[in-house]
Amino acid sequence: MSRFDQAKMLLKVKKIQGELQKMVITIDKGDGAVSVEMNGEQKLKRVRIDPKYVDLDDIGQLERWIEDAVKDAIGESQRVAAEKMQPMMGALGNLGL
Repeated sequence: MSRFDQAKMLLKVKKIQGELQKMVITIDKGDGAVSVEMNGEQKLKRVRIDPKYVDLDDIGQLERWIEDAVKDAIGESQRVAAEKMQPMMGALGNLGL
């Protein structure tokens, strides 16, 4: 692969990384009690809790909703990133990355 092709490939990778940074994945749990926003780079952006769903006698349920929402958001962001990067993987291997 020529230097030009390598540079072109790296620019495509950087473009995909930029798209993943801007992407927002939203996961809701507990019928909207908890909402988690994460970008395509698996960076947690926001956690929202609707107070009308909070039962102070069952904080464990709220914690489970938060845990589940974060786990699902990570999984979805991984899936999206892998999908976007899939076409690049063979070419990156040729670059030694």
